[in-house]
Amino acid sequence: MDKPWVEKYRPKTLDEIVGQDEIVKRLKKYVEKKSMPHLLFSGPPGVGKTTAALCLARDLFGENWRENFLELNASDERGIDVIRTKVKDFARTKPIGDVPFKIIFLDESDALTPDAQNALRRTMEKYSDVCRFILSCNYPSKIIPPIQSRCAIFRFSPLKKEDIAKKLKEIAEKEGLKLTESGLEAIIYVSEGDMRKAINVLQTAAALSEVIDDEIVYKVSSRARPEEVKKMMELALEGKFVEARDLLYKLMVEWGMSGEDILNQMFREINNLDIDERKKVELADAIGETDFRIVEGANERIQLSALLAKMALMGK
Repeated sequence: MDKPWVEKYRPKTLDEIVGQDEIVKRLKKYVEKKSMPHLLFSGPPGVGKTTAALCLARDLFGENWRENFLELNASDERGIDVIRTKVKDFARTKPIGDVPFKIIFLDESDALTPDAQNALRRTMEKYSDVCRFILSCNYPSKIIPPIQSRCAIFRFSPLKKEDIAKKLKEIAEKEGLKLTESGLEAIIYVSEGDMRKAINVLQTAAALSEVIDDEIVYKVSSRARPEEVKKMMELALEGKFVEARDLLYKLMVEWGMSGEDILNQMFREINNLDIDERKKVELADAIGETDFRIVEGANERIQLSALLAKMALMGK
């Protein structure tokens, strides 16, 4: 069984990481000096937090990195006893090789309850001479201040277009795919700076065709082309409510998009509309209101039609 491409093409060393240049530079310094503080990696999904931790461990420990690296996923190992016992067992033995500490990587650490975090803080203190912790989270504000102050904080940002493009081209070449310019642009548009999502979309599209263009990308990612969403919004603003609604139904039925998908794309298109600033403000407000109603459980079709109706009145 072939591995998912996300794993197959996951960088092995810090040098292979694309994007996050500043962070990589700082991590390389730790490898050089063979010393580091506890680290806190924060940022959205798919931007390289886990990869950076794994690469750091590989570069530091070399061949024996697995013996010196313990990965715990906080979202499934919630019990603090689990963390205590696993950490204790791991920290008992000396690190293998010439690095004076082992690394414990706690993924999704913002899923830990404040109680568990308090216990973790004691654990960090207790074993700090033999272990370094790397905590990874989406929201650093969910980590209690005493833990934050014990860590060097690294903020990972969504990846730049050129970083994603570089990696996708490399994978396409190795997999013998023809990735067209339009296909590449489309993947970058739907992935919004998330490399994992970009690679998964590429792999899903590759299962359908060896030539990957925007048509296929939008199909497999259940997104519409930006211009279709924009056209629907323009029709509504011109007061052509029925035409706009027909296009909305087409997006929902043919592209299989959910109400939230459509709203997200509408929100992204606001800036590209040729209307005055005040109307853009009203539109953002109306989209926010509709989003809230749908999340609360209202009927998607009715709410989206009502939003288009509101836009038709606004355009007048």
